[in-house]
Amino acid sequence: MKTDTDYTGMWVTRDGYIRHHLLPGGRYDEARGNRQSAYQGNYTITGNHIDYVDDTGFTADGDFRDGILYHAGMILYREGKS
Repeated sequence: MKTDTDYTGMWVTRDGYIRHHLLPGGRYDEARGNRQSAYQGNYTITGNHIDYVDDTGFTADGDFRDGILYHAGMILYREGKS
C-alpha cells in the first residue's frame, strides 16, 4: 500500500505550465505558468485517490495510476521520473 510520502514531490503537466508541489504533511502549492503559489491548500490521499481542498474552500480530486496523476482533466507527471 502506498503512503502519502510515496506521492510527495513535484507533479507537472507535460508542458510544465501547471505544477503541483505535494508537500509532506498534507499541504500543496500549485503554480500556473509564471504565477507561483496560484493555489495552496491541503490534500488527503486514500489509496491511489487524492482529494484537494484549497485555502478558499474549493475542492477537487484526482487519481494516481501507473505513476501518473490524473486531476481535473489534466495529466501530471512526477518531476524527475519517466
